[in-house]
Amino acid sequence: MVKLENHLGVIDVSHDYLEGLVKNAVASCYGIAGLAAPKKKKGLLSSVLRRDPEEHGVSIRLKADKLVIDLHLIVTYGTNISAIVKSITHKVRFAMEENTGFSVARVNVFIDGMKTH
Repeated sequence: MVKLENHLGVIDVSHDYLEGLVKNAVASCYGIAGLAAPKKKKGLLSSVLRRDPEEHGVSIRLKADKLVIDLHLIVTYGTNISAIVKSITHKVRFAMEENTGFSVARVNVFIDGMKTH
């Protein structure tokens, strides 16, 4: 849950909803082959027993009343990576601010792989 308090009260938004907004915004961008799980060293038992939101390629956290979003992506071979990153950051920021009203401090994009045709 992401909690934000304002003059009207407390707003609670689930991570699943926020993750879904980000995934829809990313899916609409040209040149994205998919989301990648960040590479972490974990034991087999901890990866089976615990559901980590970062395993889906999207990490959302609240820092100083603003959202920080980390994306781990796989791009299509031959696309301009800087154009993809610029497009994704604008779309994700707009989708979050338009649908939730939360301010976005940063959208960090990590390119973890490339997919050929």
